[in-house]
Amino acid sequence: MFMSRATRPLGSPLNGLIRTMYTARKPDSSRPNWLRVSLALGSTVAIWTILIRQHNEDVAEYKKRNGLQ
Repeated sequence: MFMSRATRPLGSPLNGLIRTMYTARKPDSSRPNWLRVSLALGSTVAIWTILIRQHNEDVAEYKKRNGLQ
């Protein structure tokens, strides 16, 4: 049953717990999460490596097909 603010008990012990459970905090920029930083940088390096390797293979294939090499 839905209780409005006027009819529910005022001193419910769960009110404090429920409100703090869903409180969002700003990330602490003075202490970065190094695991997340390293995963982000590592995946960026891996993606760029794959991209450059694929580009070089595509250029070599283009030159081979067009008799430029």
